[in-house]
Amino acid sequence: MNDRLRVAIFTESYLPYLSGVTVSTEALARGLGSRGHKVLLVAPAPRSGQEPGSAGSPGPDPAHAWLPAYQGPPPAPPGYRMPLPLPSDALRRAREFAPDVVHAQSPFVSGLMARRLAQGRRAPLVFTHHTRFADYRHYLGPLAGPGAATMRAFLRDFWAGCAAVLAPGSQLAGEIRAELGERPRPLVRVVPTGIDVAALRSLLPVDPRPRSGWPADALVVVSVGRLAAEKSVDVLLEAFSLAAAGRAELRLLLVGGGPAEAVLRERAARPDLAGRVAFSGALPRLEALALARGSDLFAFASRTETQGLVLAEALALGLPVVARQGPGVGDTLRDGIDGMVAADAEAPQDPRPLAEALAALAADAGRRRTMAAAAVEGATRFDLPRRIDEVEAIYRELLTARTTGA
Repeated sequence: MNDRLRVAIFTESYLPYLSGVTVSTEALARGLGSRGHKVLLVAPAPRSGQEPGSAGSPGPDPAHAWLPAYQGPPPAPPGYRMPLPLPSDALRRAREFAPDVVHAQSPFVSGLMARRLAQGRRAPLVFTHHTRFADYRHYLGPLAGPGAATMRAFLRDFWAGCAAVLAPGSQLAGEIRAELGERPRPLVRVVPTGIDVAALRSLLPVDPRPRSGWPADALVVVSVGRLAAEKSVDVLLEAFSLAAAGRAELRLLLVGGGPAEAVLRERAARPDLAGRVAFSGALPRLEALALARGSDLFAFASRTETQGLVLAEALALGLPVVARQGPGVGDTLRDGIDGMVAADAEAPQDPRPLAEALAALAADAGRRRTMAAAAVEGATRFDLPRRIDEVEAIYRELLTARTTGA
């Protein structure tokens, strides 16, 4: 078997739009390229005149084949480009590239394109399941019920057509295995997204206090991510309000933008939070993480993640984390070592357990220092080369099985 593989990566969205999926896709493409593999990234074309840029992952820029694309309608965020299911030069280039492995990052338009190419090449199709789609059904309104059932059936069919399905977290992997039942394929493996730990450790912090008009001794809690209903930022605001009631030094920085920003700003303007919450708006990834690094404590309220990539990034930055129980949290956060996982709430919107954890860690500077040191020391478990090793091993396992007929 050739040591250098030809890998075609198909994605539904890509840079310059920034999300966990685009960060993960770039990290995979550049990481494989750094090992000498030939990579073709098949992605929706950026808007005319825009360059994709980079989210900061190390490694060579991959070759791109740009699919015809359009700005997705609401609820798709601005800048989210969706591929058109049409014959295109990009698909011709993908066929001529003659990949050994086809790796899909979405099961939808680009995923079906990837499946067709893999079938035509008799190449293994690998799929990374990045998103818990059922957690986004609130965007479907009255169609949420039937839409969820249709999605479940579609995903089972797509998984069954893959040689391997990679899940960023163990809980999601278990759910996929349960849905598939006793099928002999696909392989289902846990492979979290890796990050460039060394680059994050060397990132210069940006102090959010002067730009927010806060005193120099303010203790800043930061959260980084899309401001949307599925991220439960409203629960974080309520938890912060409770935690901050008895601690005048506490401040909250929300880094990111999204459809819920106006409602969250309105809530933050009420007397209990007025002047204590700042919004950065959407920022390039490294600028967002530099602001996070200039803060004291990271808070995470989402319960809809497959991994919670930003948790790994926060720990690599040396930030102790307070998080709610949820998918991916236990895979990333070491409770009591580099952060605190809040006790289970009686109801999904109950902010009190998160508030209690925030208040406890905010009140204990020594514990924060100990957790910060443990976060930095343990961050190598997230390092990108380890994840590329795992993906390479899966590719070779699949190719060997194809060759031997196993």
